[in-house]
Amino acid sequence: MKKVAVILAGSGVFDGSEINEAVLSLLHIAKNDASYQCFAPDITQHHTLNHITGEEMPETRNVLVESARIARGDIKALKELDVQQFDALIVPGGFGAAKNLCDFAINGTNATINTEVLEAGKAFAKAKKPAGYMCIAPALIPFIYEGASLTIGTDEDTANALTSLGAKHVNCAVDDIVIDQPNKLVTTPAYMLAQSLVEADAGIAKLVRCVLSLD
Repeated sequence: MKKVAVILAGSGVFDGSEINEAVLSLLHIAKNDASYQCFAPDITQHHTLNHITGEEMPETRNVLVESARIARGDIKALKELDVQQFDALIVPGGFGAAKNLCDFAINGTNATINTEVLEAGKAFAKAKKPAGYMCIAPALIPFIYEGASLTIGTDEDTANALTSLGAKHVNCAVDDIVIDQPNKLVTTPAYMLAQSLVEADAGIAKLVRCVLSLD
C-alpha cells in the first residue's frame, strides 16, 4: 500500500487549507487503496479571518492546531516528516498555502517560503517521488523545482507572477491536470476555477490517481 504525506496549512479557505480540497484529497487517496499522514508546520497563522464576513479577527491561531481539525487530530508537526517513509506528497490549496506555507498572497514575486515546507518539498523532489499541488499551492513549486510546468488554472496575473518566479504556466480546465513528467509533478486548478464541489472533485480525483500512478 502506497503512503502519501499531505501538508495542510490551517483550516479554512481564506486563512488556511481549503477544507473541501483537503477532504477530497484524503478521500481519493483512500479510494485508491493508499494511506495518508497529515502534517502541518507548527507556526502561527499569518492572520485569522471571519469566513462569513471576510473581516480579520483579533485572535492568533496555530497552523498545526487548526489543521488538526481537518485531520481529526491525526496529524504531525511538519518537521517530523521523513521522506523515506512515504511514496508521494500532496498539498491542497486554500489561501493558507499562500499565506502560511509561503507568503505569495502577500508579497507576490518577492515571496519567501517557510523553511520546513521548502525542506519537505525538496526532499520529495530530490528523491524523485511524485507530488501533487492544487489550487494556489503551486505557488510553492518555483521555490522547490527549477523551471517546472504547473497550473493554477487560467488567472493571468497569478500565472504571470509564477512565470516570473521561473515556472512554466499551462492554462488548464477545472476538471483536468497538468503533468510535469520529468519532475513527477501534478497540478490542478481546483477552487481557483471550481464553482462547485463536483467541479473541484473532478480535477482532484485525477490528480490523486495520477500522483499514485507515477513511479
